[in-house]
Amino acid sequence: MLEVTLTLVGLLAVLFYVFMRWNFDYWHKRKVPGPPPRILIGNYPDMYTMKRHTIYGLDEIYRSYKQQYDAVGIYEARKPQLLVISPELARRVFVSDFKHFHDNELSVMVDEKSDYIFANNPFSLVGEEWKHRRADVTPGLTMSRIKAVYPVTNEVCGKVSDWLRKQIRLSPPEGIDAKDMSLRFTSEMVTDCVLGLRAESFSEKPTPILASIKNLFVLSYSLMLYFALAGIFPSLIRFFKVRFVPLPIERFFVDLMQNAVDTRRAQLAAGKQFERIDFLDYILQLADKRNLNTRQLTAHTMTFLLDGFETTATVLSHLLLLLGRDEEVQQRLLNEVQAHLNEKGVIDFEKLNELPFLDACVQETVRLFPPAFMSLKLCTEPIELPNRKGENFVVERGTSIVVPHFCFMQDEEYFPNPTAFQPDRFMQPDAAKMYREQGVFMGFGDGPRICIGMRFALAQIKAAVVEVLNNFNVRVNPKTRNDNDYEPTSFVTSLRGGIWLDFEERK
Repeated sequence: MLEVTLTLVGLLAVLFYVFMRWNFDYWHKRKVPGPPPRILIGNYPDMYTMKRHTIYGLDEIYRSYKQQYDAVGIYEARKPQLLVISPELARRVFVSDFKHFHDNELSVMVDEKSDYIFANNPFSLVGEEWKHRRADVTPGLTMSRIKAVYPVTNEVCGKVSDWLRKQIRLSPPEGIDAKDMSLRFTSEMVTDCVLGLRAESFSEKPTPILASIKNLFVLSYSLMLYFALAGIFPSLIRFFKVRFVPLPIERFFVDLMQNAVDTRRAQLAAGKQFERIDFLDYILQLADKRNLNTRQLTAHTMTFLLDGFETTATVLSHLLLLLGRDEEVQQRLLNEVQAHLNEKGVIDFEKLNELPFLDACVQETVRLFPPAFMSLKLCTEPIELPNRKGENFVVERGTSIVVPHFCFMQDEEYFPNPTAFQPDRFMQPDAAKMYREQGVFMGFGDGPRICIGMRFALAQIKAAVVEVLNNFNVRVNPKTRNDNDYEPTSFVTSLRGGIWLDFEERK
């Protein structure tokens, strides 16, 4: 009996081994080079050990092959992926050959039954649905609307300063958590500008909005397990979809949306003219035009919310970190800011986008700490591609394409001394555009699917930095690490161990 059991166990082990390696010749058959994958982990060992961020392993592959090839074949467990290692090919994926790489890979992992909110976000939508939703949402984020809510931006910026003064009086020895402060700012900003509601994020008793926003971006173990299983059993995603927005959070925002809509419509019914043409005003017009119910309204509105909370807070907190590390850059930026303050002590909206060093500091922060360190695209139409010293190959429909933005933005060939904070890289006119067209700088994406909230995010970040810098000296607390090592488990790029800063009010 024991011999039979051992034989069966051995047979199962052999079958499992064969199954796990079954697809490892996928790229070899197509004459695409690449590093040898390993059982269970493929080419992503860091995804399972979590001792360092996944992008560092991809960067090692990138550096090993970048002098010879445009792309190499890698594996997420058993699932083949094409790793783009040429900026020119990255640009083709996002722009010139966009129709062949139209969709994001996460689109196949969700549907309206599993996650109604995320499935209706432009990031997840595919084909014509994406085109229609983007056309619906884009008019709500025009410069005129961003300008219309700029007074709200400055009002919230004032709350940041008041909150910082209170924290300074408490003198916390570990400093102030810059990410927490930045999330308070973005939650207050976006909630007010989009919904016309107050999150009270800087009060002693903030509304549940702030907690819900923080929980929105927690990478759960169930989600991590799903990604791992999807790599081993790629067909799993055909039958089982995943939820990115937790159900309690979805319900909370649906109720919040209903409250905002009811409040605004009650004001209009009472003959009260709202004092600004904000995003909710546009959404209500869209709801009447499209006959949307509250859940559909929430899905549309969450486009503004999802894209405006975490990523904006990430860039803002890391910019304050980098300014705190470099006193000379901080003083230079302060000089530019103070030279353009109006009589109210703020910078006019038109002038905000004309401060070259402020913009350069933001762009350099995005280069060092890109909220999206890589993009996962999906081949939607087969295409034949060249591979420099290798042979031409065909990318088949459904193939996962990995574009590692971090690798390009940390490559000394394109950015000398790449780990250093040097805003002057972006001081020449249209530098960010130039780098983007070269394919080496895609902090906000590129092509037709470039981030639709980019201008709104930049306005928020710049206004907040102006406010903080004009009122406080920023220094790095000893609790904060000195390098730029990324948090291994973070879904959005963040410094390992957090960002702890000391603020001193200017005299």
